[in-house]
Amino acid sequence: MYPVMYRFPLFPKSILIVALLFIASCAPVISQRVREQARPDITFKELQNTPERYKGRVIILSGFIIETKNTKEGTLLEILQAPAGFRGEPKDADRSEGRFLAISDHYLDTNIYKKDRKVTVAGEVQGKRVQPLEKTEYVYPLLHVKEIHLWPVEEVRPYPYPYSYYPFDRYYWRRDLWRHRIPKHRKDCKDHKGGRGHKQRKR
Repeated sequence: MYPVMYRFPLFPKSILIVALLFIASCAPVISQRVREQARPDITFKELQNTPERYKGRVIILSGFIIETKNTKEGTLLEILQAPAGFRGEPKDADRSEGRFLAISDHYLDTNIYKKDRKVTVAGEVQGKRVQPLEKTEYVYPLLHVKEIHLWPVEEVRPYPYPYSYYPFDRYYWRRDLWRHRIPKHRKDCKDHKGGRGHKQRKR
């Protein structure tokens, strides 16, 4: 008998590749260089209360796009802050602590960076900007974007109706009739109660 490494020469390499892909999929989306400059100890609530105090500091925030505009300054994003997971992906908009603005020197297409898309932004605090919000004046913390990550849209795949979830009790739709598919393990039944007139066929 040959050792496992000789019988399966690609086995260790394939495990290494899978492990590297898994690690890459779990890595934060903001580069290490920028993360080393950031101040994770600054909470959004602190930034929102006194944005001028943190002017010049680098901070990483996540959230959901409310609006995107292309202006003379660059692309301005209004974002609803949300708590983020390890990689920086925003999780729950209902737990938001407020809004902030992010200005990017690079052109960002408003048809891509559009309402409700998830983003993670690393930027330098520029202070605050006051803008009208409904019938009030809202104080927005303002970031100058160093890096921005747009999260892919999650595809929801509903279970194909009207198939049953259970493999041994499947129904299918044909015009206006429900017909029951007899499982193979019940071929010996003399009569099937799933529908009128169903009889076991002899083979």
